[in-house]
Amino acid sequence: MGHHLKSKKLNNVCYEIRGPVLQRANELEEEGHRILKLNIGNPAPFGFNAPDEIIQDVIRMLPDSEGYSDSKGLYSARKAIMQECQKIGIPGVGVNDIYLGNGASELISMATQALLNQGDEVLIPAPDYPLWTAVVSLSGASPVHYLCDEDNGWQPSIDDIVSKITPNTKAIVIINPNNPTGAVYSREMLEQLIAIAEAHNLVVFADEIYSKILFDDAVHIPIGSLKADILCLTFNGLSKAYRLAGFRSGWLIVSGAKDRAADYIEGLNILSSMRLCANVPAQHAIQTALGGYQSINELILPGGRLLEQRDLAHKMLNEIPGVSCTKPAGAIYMFPRLDPEIYPVKDDEQLVLDLLNQEKILLVQGSGFNWHEPDHLRIVFLPNKIDLADAIERFARFLASYRKQLALKRPA
Repeated sequence: MGHHLKSKKLNNVCYEIRGPVLQRANELEEEGHRILKLNIGNPAPFGFNAPDEIIQDVIRMLPDSEGYSDSKGLYSARKAIMQECQKIGIPGVGVNDIYLGNGASELISMATQALLNQGDEVLIPAPDYPLWTAVVSLSGASPVHYLCDEDNGWQPSIDDIVSKITPNTKAIVIINPNNPTGAVYSREMLEQLIAIAEAHNLVVFADEIYSKILFDDAVHIPIGSLKADILCLTFNGLSKAYRLAGFRSGWLIVSGAKDRAADYIEGLNILSSMRLCANVPAQHAIQTALGGYQSINELILPGGRLLEQRDLAHKMLNEIPGVSCTKPAGAIYMFPRLDPEIYPVKDDEQLVLDLLNQEKILLVQGSGFNWHEPDHLRIVFLPNKIDLADAIERFARFLASYRKQLALKRPA
């Protein structure tokens, strides 16, 4: 009998945030070990709760959530997002330019499926949020990674982007604030990026899920708010800023050159209708979340948990010999670098497996974010300061023993 093989479409698809290393972590848990999971930006397990008001409103609306909604989503929720667009300066967005999804992830998948053909290319940052590379591959198109420059605060390299544009390039992905680096892009940088999109008629996919998680004096500039003759699709949702990852409640905003995109928008409408609608109870959280008191601000201002945890993780990581880490201006991640002179890592997945087995800490290797060298790791700084300090101490201890083992292996 022949084996049942997975689709060839999946050959180039990987999502290491929940990959083989996580499977090993699950085995260790089944053996009774406690694993500190710093692999996924999931606020709830670390004691970040959603505002009570949101939960109460969803409970109140549950009896009215039994039927399908409009395929694009509840009118009240889309109206609230439309008003948010007015507030943050994305012009010309009507209720019908907004699609609600089961998380931004579903909409990212829809937006790429609706646009891309075999042989098309999409520019995606390296390091990236790996879902982008995966969905582009799955749609039959080719992901082309442009470099972000660690020596320049992880801002995209404009020269590298320009060198990678071909007649097949259809779109560019911009993740701002960035996952995994925590970079927040300057206005000048965003203007250069959209000038490239304008010159080459590229669709801009703006992944702005961390737009409200900003530190110090960082300012988030929505790409849709910048003047340019481009089609811009902006993705956001409740997972991070409102600590509602499990609700899978996200949205897509279509703005800019919609007049040139009627056919593509028809494709979005077809895919939107095919899934009938997004989860309706979770849509009832959107209006309250956007309209009410923004509790995220307590967490990111001086004295706030997220800011203090970022500062602690940044300081402790940089104190480890041979480890350097750019200070994140936004989001909930650090992307530290291991100096290859001190840690000549050949296989970063093996490194995180060894760390997991020795210290019971789960991280994701840099290559899981389509970074080209095995010299980075991503750490989620959501745990409270005591657990975070403990984790980084254990990481430092692991690296010290790793150096010793390397020294023993080296021929004299």
